[in-house]
Amino acid sequence: MLSVIIPTLNAEKSLTRTFNCLIPAAVSGLVGGVAIVDGGSTDKTEEIADAAGADFISAPKGRGSQLRAGGAAASGDWLLFLHADTVLDPGWDEEVRKFLGFVEAGRFKSSDMAAAFKFTLDDFSLKARFLERMVAARCVLFGLPYGDQGLLISRRFYNKLGGYNAALPLMEDVDLVRRIKRSQLVFLRSGALTSPERYIKNGFFARSCRNLFCLALFYLRIPAKTIAKIYG
Repeated sequence: MLSVIIPTLNAEKSLTRTFNCLIPAAVSGLVGGVAIVDGGSTDKTEEIADAAGADFISAPKGRGSQLRAGGAAASGDWLLFLHADTVLDPGWDEEVRKFLGFVEAGRFKSSDMAAAFKFTLDDFSLKARFLERMVAARCVLFGLPYGDQGLLISRRFYNKLGGYNAALPLMEDVDLVRRIKRSQLVFLRSGALTSPERYIKNGFFARSCRNLFCLALFYLRIPAKTIAKIYG
């Protein structure tokens, strides 16, 4: 059974769509609970969460601290960390069931496994398609999915890795994935459709370059607070 953890901050515009994609999995019993971990929203995020029957947890602002709080509060044997502006493809639950079946049957070299979805953007432009291909190449070459691709991981493995770093206001996804061996990470075929808002606002090329620059700074061990100011 999965526990879904969604960090939020003024997510009323996108949260309903994210909830909707989870309904079939909840009905079938795959998803046993959804936790909204909020960093201080001033909009209707809490009302939407309550209406959907999700647990609402308050945590210090910052994805690292919010995700860590959600992981600690969740009760499922498997955890699915998902962004509030991400919508999973129809049928994602069936693919996840197959993945979990493979883990249980010992089809992988390790029982400690994690999985991420395919990155897709909710935009029709050629720039969006190009960016999707670049992300796919990054995942294949470096085994490095970002948080907007979701992360499915067993609770045991998550705890063994030490979980998300609460001190990181961003790059918490990269920090955790770097602790996962390439052989322990599976890329699912189902897509995680993400809002293109920040790319449209800043420009696809400029936003992508900024993201790569921030990633490079993180690997150079520049303080996360400094990177956050550049990330915007």
